[in-house]
Amino acid sequence: MSIESVTAGYPPKLRPTMKKLRKLVRDVAKSNADVGELVETLKWGQPSFLPKRPRIGTTVRMDAVSENPARVALYFHCQTSLVETFRELYPDTLSFEGNRAIVLDASKPLPAAELRHCIEMALTYHKAKRSKAA
Repeated sequence: MSIESVTAGYPPKLRPTMKKLRKLVRDVAKSNADVGELVETLKWGQPSFLPKRPRIGTTVRMDAVSENPARVALYFHCQTSLVETFRELYPDTLSFEGNRAIVLDASKPLPAAELRHCIEMALTYHKAKRSKAA
């Protein structure tokens, strides 16, 4: 199975949003030299993205929200402080699920600037954490 085949399996109303999110993650990776090459794979059947170089960032996954077919989510490792940080930075712009996801309404335009920042923080999480410790 491939990311393309999984994306094609989403309801038609979600596919454009899923494609936009994938493009946004790829664009963030290309625009940040610290991230470098991006590995795209499926984890738990979800499109997932991670810097190829070790200890740079954490995985970003995306999927439809099973309880609400009009929503999609970007998932982050729940043992990081990422979603807590996103919540502090964008309390009025983004919606969240616990400490693991940004939840988006697929019928509305994506808040691209905010998502770009959050994705970049995830894809550089370990590098940034080491820099703060030094």
